[in-house]
Amino acid sequence: MKIVSVAGTKKTGKTTLVTRLIRELVKRGFRVGTIKNTHSKLDIEGKDTWKHREAGAQMVVGVGEETVFIIDETLELDDIIRKMECLRELDFLVIEGFKTSPYAKIATSDLPGPLVLARVEVEKVDEEELKALTDLVETRTFGLLANMDCQECGYTSCQKMSEAVVQGETGEDVCVMKKLENVMLTIDGNKVALNPFVQKFVKNTFLGMISSMKIDADEIQDKKIELLIQNEDNR
Repeated sequence: MKIVSVAGTKKTGKTTLVTRLIRELVKRGFRVGTIKNTHSKLDIEGKDTWKHREAGAQMVVGVGEETVFIIDETLELDDIIRKMECLRELDFLVIEGFKTSPYAKIATSDLPGPLVLARVEVEKVDEEELKALTDLVETRTFGLLANMDCQECGYTSCQKMSEAVVQGETGEDVCVMKKLENVMLTIDGNKVALNPFVQKFVKNTFLGMISSMKIDADEIQDKKIELLIQNEDNR
């Protein structure tokens, strides 16, 4: 999943541009998710979900035509992204806001930095420019970084590599860890980078355990398999 942020000051058309990007990406056949940075609560006072939270619930799930999760805390952006990846397979994530985030950005106001893909005046973006911006999102964005700084890509750090991707100097496929990242370990929500040997060892060991449980191999072929260990001292 590749990530792009539309960032800028207030009332510069961020939401307008985000919705236009979503429509163009969906038109191209991609699955898109979004995150919006807001300074107010999304739950409406007086509604049943609000009453549940006021009563002390730490997580509230509203189920109807939509399923809405309300967690009574502020999560870090990367933690939110990891949770979204577990819930849905997405091709692109469009973030509104988070201008200091370490991801590729389209700026709707004066925003410096090597991660800026383009600077635009939203009201002047016609259909041709929208298509050109979407082309940039397709080719010059990247997903969650491995943050191992292994330098196998030829750059001194993952951050330097991501800057080079945004500037069009290289592609995300130079990241060795990204190619091999099919095993993920998190401890208390924090991602722990695993080198290729450890990934292969964990994957093969776990799949070997599953094969001994008389589960039909066809049932798990090309499926995402998750194991959660509650490492608590119950003595």
